[in-house]
Amino acid sequence: MSYKTIRYEVGDDGVLLLTLSRPEQLNAFTVEMCSELADAYQRASHDDAVRAIVVTGDGRAFCAGMDLSVDGNVFGLDESLTPTLEDVRQRLDTPEILHGVRDTGGRVTLAMYECLKPIIGAINGAAIGVGSTMLLPMDFRFASDRARFGFVFGKLGVTAEGCSSWFLPRLVGLEQALEWFYRAEIFDANEALEKGLIRAIFPAETLVDEARAFATAVVKDRSPVSIGLMRQMLWRNSAQAHPLAAHEVESLAMFYTSQADGREGVQAFREKRPARFSSKASSMPPFYPWF
Repeated sequence: MSYKTIRYEVGDDGVLLLTLSRPEQLNAFTVEMCSELADAYQRASHDDAVRAIVVTGDGRAFCAGMDLSVDGNVFGLDESLTPTLEDVRQRLDTPEILHGVRDTGGRVTLAMYECLKPIIGAINGAAIGVGSTMLLPMDFRFASDRARFGFVFGKLGVTAEGCSSWFLPRLVGLEQALEWFYRAEIFDANEALEKGLIRAIFPAETLVDEARAFATAVVKDRSPVSIGLMRQMLWRNSAQAHPLAAHEVESLAMFYTSQADGREGVQAFREKRPARFSSKASSMPPFYPWF
């Protein structure tokens, strides 16, 4: 896919800098941006040049929310339809449901959830509405001192989207999630840090460099398959009802990795040298995906 609303730039350090790029519109979200972001995360999963992803915005905003200036249904939904929950469950990826009913923010966050590479946010400015919900499936979130956040759906008379009713309580707790949804107010980086939405605050001038250095540090000299499996295991197993579900998956993950990069890792430890891992996330063990 040739991107018009984002930039996909892979550095020599293996970090993909994924930039929302509609600066004149404060990187406001559109249906086109939804499709491009979903494609970019799927592409990065299988792009062996990518070890980690840093996401930021072009200009002075991260993402100012949905572009409300477009004609018709601003959320890109087909108002001629009368869908039911059964329609969505049974026909999730049919064109009519995919393009006419499904929440665009959720399509992006599900692509992020399924990604095999660590995702680090560098929130350089306003992150409002979908600009906030698309932060939630990231592994780590850093913000500039200029960042602002807001789950403002109540003010627009709509509801939370982007799978945020699943993600946000896991990050900040149910009570805090409810308060932010009910109040629908803008809040600053200090509140986001205090409540656990972000990890740290940096000056705007150094934010992307800090996020990039962190991204490099978490994947340097690590097995891409090990990282990819652990990302999926933590996101998925932490929501299981019983630890046995985690044990089942971990058993297969250990079984297969111990015969591949695990063998090299053990040998490197014995020889007191850096490991030379050869696995690729584009070639996962045969039990993947297990879900």
